[in-house]
Amino acid sequence: MLLNIHVKNMALIDEADIDLTEGLNILTGETGAGKSIIIGSVNVALGLAGFKGFAREDAAFALAELVFSVDNEKQRKALEKLDLSLEDDQIIISRRLVNGRSVSKVNGETVPVSLVRQVSEILIDIHGQHEHQALLHQKNHLAILDAFAGEVLSGPAGEVRTLYREYDALDKKLKETDLSETARAKEMDFLAFEVGEIEDAAVKPGEDEALEQAYRRQVNSQRIMEGVTEAETLTGSDFGGAAELVSRAYRSLSTASAYDEKLESITAELADIDNLLNDFHRELKDYQESISFDAESFQQTEDRLNLLNHLKAKYGGSIDKVLSYKKEKEERLEELAHYEAYRQRLKKELEQKKTELLKACGKVSEIRKQAAELLAGKITAVLQDLNFLDVQFSIDFQETAPGPEGFDEICFLISMNPGQPLQPLQKVASGGELSRVMLAIKTVLADKDAVGTMIFDEIDVGISGRTAQKVSEKMAVIARSRQVICITHLAQIASMADTHFCIEKKLVGQEAKTFIRRLSDEESIEELARILGGAEITKTVRQSAREMKELAVCTKKY
Repeated sequence: MLLNIHVKNMALIDEADIDLTEGLNILTGETGAGKSIIIGSVNVALGLAGFKGFAREDAAFALAELVFSVDNEKQRKALEKLDLSLEDDQIIISRRLVNGRSVSKVNGETVPVSLVRQVSEILIDIHGQHEHQALLHQKNHLAILDAFAGEVLSGPAGEVRTLYREYDALDKKLKETDLSETARAKEMDFLAFEVGEIEDAAVKPGEDEALEQAYRRQVNSQRIMEGVTEAETLTGSDFGGAAELVSRAYRSLSTASAYDEKLESITAELADIDNLLNDFHRELKDYQESISFDAESFQQTEDRLNLLNHLKAKYGGSIDKVLSYKKEKEERLEELAHYEAYRQRLKKELEQKKTELLKACGKVSEIRKQAAELLAGKITAVLQDLNFLDVQFSIDFQETAPGPEGFDEICFLISMNPGQPLQPLQKVASGGELSRVMLAIKTVLADKDAVGTMIFDEIDVGISGRTAQKVSEKMAVIARSRQVICITHLAQIASMADTHFCIEKKLVGQEAKTFIRRLSDEESIEELARILGGAEITKTVRQSAREMKELAVCTKKY
């Protein structure tokens, strides 16, 4: 549920805090008051791309922040999959706009906008005029049906996507192998050259690392020799060397320990140091004698390293990748050497994969057809509730070439009058009719998802009278099981409000500003009267508004 909307420096709004409630939250106001700014700010917070028009030009920054409560287990699990943790069972989404750029945060941590959009799909469903228009595009109908089918479709649909990827890869590979004799010979020559170049180098795994160590040692042999020589001098047995000094100290302690037994253990420790130092000195001497600079050996090392680096730069960046590249090209050479057999094998694999794909597509199609029959029935029932008394709704299936979503091409068909044949929705539905069809779809899909908040913007486009009353009743029904936020200009819908907000535009100094406030019951009736009566609100209009509100209260009880 959306608990709070906080907006700062957005268009005509200096700052606004909207504490929302369960049930039906209604936002009304005169045309131009700024109702669209509120929903626009919600969209900005949830990752709207075209956000620049919302930020006030005279402000240092703009902010849109949403606070959601999450008490649905399905939502919790979905958020956990995104590695998001709840704080006091809440998710806070904010987006700060500064100088044409934006920073999005979830629970205080900066996140990419793409993650915010994923979160929004779990928590909220925003229904606006663009969604009405989306119904006109047949390609969107399949997504609606699949959303209704839900979990029963997810496994088989995933299998279709996997099989199609494999089928498509085989198809592309087969097309790539359609070579002329000349092209095949040319490719084989080139591959043979590359394989030969790597073979001639006799590359061994890890060889470059060992050579680099040897190269560093040889390049720095002078510095190594200087360091070792100085260490040998300082630790040696010559006068002033560490070994000579420790040996003298040992002799002195040995003499003294003859007169005091307590010195024996200390003398023994010094004897160990003397032995260790002598051993160290011998090892250092041996290393010193082994160090030498061989110009011929150095040149061989450098040449070998240059060759390996050339191969790495050309074939993959590491010895392992060079060897992997060689294996891959050897396999390709083998394929080209037995070209016809290879193509026949590919064709056979492609046919087998197509058979598997078509079988999987058929399974998905059967699930969809069963879901389509159920969906059409439910949508028809809701449309009848929305004053489409003689409506018929059906979903047409056509089989096309298989793709990642299967081979189904579907189309929503509708007949809104007796005797009228079923026709594609986009051919017969007006704006008001489209909004009711979309409301019907949303109503049916609402039972299938875990989204706790639904926002309706412009759901009342092109409707009035009895139809508007039916739409308001349906909104109230939806609001029984989830939070609904609706912007409307119709009194019938506004009267159903559990919580009513009024958006007003006022002149502050020389500037127009937008304000939003929660209305009391009496203020809500006054706002209904304004919607009903326009500029002049008479006693009769107020009485009508009161009766409308009382009727709405009674309607919501049943």
